Amino acid sequence: MDKNSIIGFILMGVVLFGFTFFQNRKAREQYALQQAQQDSIARVEAARAAELALLEPQQAEQSEVEAPAVKAPERIYKDAGLDAARKLEAQTITLSNDKFEIAFNTKGAQIASVRIKDFTNYGGSDLYIFKEGQNKFEVNAYVGEQIKTTDFVFEVAEKTDSSVVMRLPFEGGGYIEQSYAIHEGSYSVDNLLSFVGVPIPRNVGSVDLDFSTMIPRMEKGYKNESQYSKVDYYFEGEKKPVEMGRGRNQSKKISSKLEWFAFQQQFFSMIVRAPKEFSSGDISVAYQGDTDPNHNLMACEAAMRVDIMPGQDIQIPLEYYFGPNHFKTLKSLDHKYEKIIPLGGWLVGWFTRYFIIPMFDWLSRFISNYGLIILIMTLVIKIVTLPFTYKSYASSAKMAALKPYIEEINKKYSGENDQMKKQQATMDLYKRAGVNTLGGCLPTLLTFPVLWAMFRFFPASIELRQQSFLWAEDLSAYDSIVDFGTRVPLIGDHLSLFALLMAVVMWGYSKMTMSQQSAGNDPSAKSMQFMSVWMMPIMMFFICNSLSSGLSYYYLLSQLIAIIETFVIRKWVVNPDAVRAQVEASKGKPLPKSKWQQRLEEAQKLQEQQMRNQKRR
Repeated sequence: MDKNSIIGFILMGVVLFGFTFFQNRKAREQYALQQAQQDSIARVEAARAAELALLEPQQAEQSEVEAPAVKAPERIYKDAGLDAARKLEAQTITLSNDKFEIAFNTKGAQIASVRIKDFTNYGGSDLYIFKEGQNKFEVNAYVGEQIKTTDFVFEVAEKTDSSVVMRLPFEGGGYIEQSYAIHEGSYSVDNLLSFVGVPIPRNVGSVDLDFSTMIPRMEKGYKNESQYSKVDYYFEGEKKPVEMGRGRNQSKKISSKLEWFAFQQQFFSMIVRAPKEFSSGDISVAYQGDTDPNHNLMACEAAMRVDIMPGQDIQIPLEYYFGPNHFKTLKSLDHKYEKIIPLGGWLVGWFTRYFIIPMFDWLSRFISNYGLIILIMTLVIKIVTLPFTYKSYASSAKMAALKPYIEEINKKYSGENDQMKKQQATMDLYKRAGVNTLGGCLPTLLTFPVLWAMFRFFPASIELRQQSFLWAEDLSAYDSIVDFGTRVPLIGDHLSLFALLMAVVMWGYSKMTMSQQSAGNDPSAKSMQFMSVWMMPIMMFFICNSLSSGLSYYYLLSQLIAIIETFVIRKWVVNPDAVRAQVEASKGKPLPKSKWQQRLEEAQKLQEQQMRNQKRR
């Protein structure tokens, strides 16, 4: 082995030894820090356990000598300022504007309750996003020892009519500060969490913010309320937030940055936004059930982490929204909060945002009766969609006029082997009468987005909340004319009159349209008639019985207007005698061709002519 090789091996050994030594020292430092954190937590927990044990009442009674007072341990935390803060007496501070009233608890410097002023619960009681004891906002941080802000009582450093500043002082002069501010005419709260002169080690790169909220029930029907209550979270730059819940217990671990999350009741929400973004989090929702004795709806939790830069004062800004899920109010905040309102997919949502909501808001400026507004909206929608549905109604009227011919075809081709001939004869008849079955169906399909838009709009529209009409006391909830007192399978615990009337009118409309069409011995046609006349109305009744009475009322009006349109077209627009005369006049003549068939034949003739010309050349 030469000299250079020996020197190379020596240098490699030195580098390897140095690297190993450096890694071991770093590991020892991290272990020491973790051990210090664990020892700090252990000391706190042990001291608390000792304090509770000492404060328990004496089991043995003393006859004449009074038991001496038991003192709590003098120290739990290493920092004297923290240790003193845990012994202070908590107080409640209230801020109020024209929209809400917020109570703050100095224990943990957190929001204790939020009451919305212009709204009430079903039954008339005050509406709280959450009540005292139902919300917890806890900052979990390592400041030389592990602490949770909910263990300490903060001092009120400053208080005005619209803001409050609370501080947790440290022995060395530093402090943790929670600053809250509200604004007139707004449902928003600005919050700034600050660490000023706090001894946070340089290798601590994050702070945990834990939110835990119990949302109470606010509406009439639990099923409808729970299905439209959920948790949302939003990633910056995305088109819409991610949803979870909707009546199902669910949890989600988020490992990437997110901008905000929302604990969303059917019509009201608590939204928490971090302008500098949360770095990660765990979010969960658990529904309490309709028999919950405390009348609570769902327990929501969000354990969020925020990255920090140690070695300097730290500020973590937060923004809260406590208010109604009103589209324009949420949209005005410009953080895509309005996306939590379920308006359907891109097509349905577009129609709802730019047609239904503006029309609804415009009519609300002049009319206070929301039942009348729904009636006018239904008429406008029917007029707008009439060009699409007219062909369907006209085709139905022509088929009704052709019923005698259909019955003759059914008699002529009654055998099982004649189904193909019967179908061909029926289609020939429709062509001679000018009936386009596909042309009648497709325009009707184009109106389905409108129906789905209304299905999504009514249960989520806060404008209808607690608005009465006729026997319905709340158009956003079901109307009940009979309460069973117990849950009946499929129906529930009540009977909705609007849903029942809607189903009856749907049955009548289907009966009117299908009675004019002869099914003969065709089992598929009979099955379709049975589905249209019986199954669809029954299914719609079961679906709508527990949904918004405004939705059932809209479908009822829509079916009634459809009956009127069909009657008018059959009575005055489509003449049955003229249809039958057209059929008689076309007998023995070639079948009429559609424009598409004519263009196809012309294209074929042109192609053949071009081929002949090429051959001549």
